[in-house]
Amino acid sequence: MNSPTTEAIEKPIYTEEEFSLIDVHSVPRHVAIVMDGNRRWARRKGKPSEMGHWYGAERLDLVVRAASELGIKALTVYSFSTENWGRPSHEVEILMQLLEAYLINKRETLVKEGVRLHAIGDPSLLPASVKKALDETIQATKNNSRIDLILALNYGGRDEVRRAILKMHEASKRGELKWEELTERLISSYLDTARWPDPELLIRPSGEFRMSNFLIWQSSYSEIYVTDTLWPDFSEKDLLKAIIEFQKRSRRFGG
Repeated sequence: MNSPTTEAIEKPIYTEEEFSLIDVHSVPRHVAIVMDGNRRWARRKGKPSEMGHWYGAERLDLVVRAASELGIKALTVYSFSTENWGRPSHEVEILMQLLEAYLINKRETLVKEGVRLHAIGDPSLLPASVKKALDETIQATKNNSRIDLILALNYGGRDEVRRAILKMHEASKRGELKWEELTERLISSYLDTARWPDPELLIRPSGEFRMSNFLIWQSSYSEIYVTDTLWPDFSEKDLLKAIIEFQKRSRRFGG
């Protein structure tokens, strides 16, 4: 089977028949996902919440592979928000342990499958061991080019705008920016996501109809796809359905 990407993967996820359902030339370049529903999934299964987070982390592997096979070039996932610090301390500790384990244990797989890891958000509050694992995995995958996996860590859309304003203020003091020449394009260049195009598609599992402070500037004209499927159950077929729905829509950007 020939996929839209140039690098082969060991075992293709999609069949030729599934590929025939989409236009491989108009797959969104950048897709964003709110990985929501881990705790609800665990409750429904009668399992502790940490099991929901663990299954959610494992699910990311499959979705990244599926996204790269479809030809998506950047996948941003909401991994830990600025608001998540308000969860019970034991849950936050488990989430940090899980994140560190993911970064270490999946490093070889990310390298092998051509995934280049990035992070957005403010890493200053992350535990030192997590920041170390993050930096080492980013470094290990920096030469990959199949797909960019962008983890939103200690990330909030409003906080991102706040930090961008502070950076613009410092640039203004250095004489690098004149406030009267401020444009939307210039503001975008100070955001965490400056190196990527805005996401064309934002996927919201778990049936919630809200942005949850995720990429609020960048998603102004993103197509939003909502599914009742909880994140630990989100599959390659769910991603394909989202792409099919995206390709049915007419993107007029207010015109």
